[in-house]
Amino acid sequence: MVTRVKICGITRLEDALIAVRYGANAIGFVFWDKSARFVDPNVARKIVRALPPFVCTVGVYVNPSSEWVEETSAIVGLNLIQFHGDEDPVFCSQFLLPYIKAARVKNKSDLLQYASQYSNSNGLLLDSYVEGVPGGTGRTFKWDLIPKKLPLPLILSGGLNAENICVAMKEVKPWAVDVSSGVEITKGIKDAGKIAAFMRGVRNGEKL
Repeated sequence: MVTRVKICGITRLEDALIAVRYGANAIGFVFWDKSARFVDPNVARKIVRALPPFVCTVGVYVNPSSEWVEETSAIVGLNLIQFHGDEDPVFCSQFLLPYIKAARVKNKSDLLQYASQYSNSNGLLLDSYVEGVPGGTGRTFKWDLIPKKLPLPLILSGGLNAENICVAMKEVKPWAVDVSSGVEITKGIKDAGKIAAFMRGVRNGEKL
């Protein structure tokens, strides 16, 4: 099975084009203003307009207002919404765009119950739990905490890089993977060599 790849935390057009050139299926924009990877919606709009066809554009939000989601998604022209905070299913479902929901995994997480709660989402993104940080930590979590059969497509995130992606794919067998810090020079600035190495790792992982 082909594993889809999202490169998140994009702030520059050149990084988006490099990610797509190496085979990324989706590009993520962070619209949480406390993040070092925050991007102005008008900048994201210019990036989206320069992308080739069939690339999914994803807006990442942390406990936003509904007005902020509607405004930014319209300005940018998003395809998908990613909620990374404490948004409830009713809030997530009110928009015209499909959404995926992030869960920060810790030892006592009941991911089957969580997936059931957000059953109308298009996927469940699993990230590392770090107190007070909603995402983008660059840390992995214990992949054996993931149930063998989730009722939603699984998107694996959290500390992935070229060195561990093959092992992660072998152990988890995710529908998709999501990377940000693992392909960066610094927060929000991507590295072409790291993106290329990560994508090679994904394709090698598909063969395991």
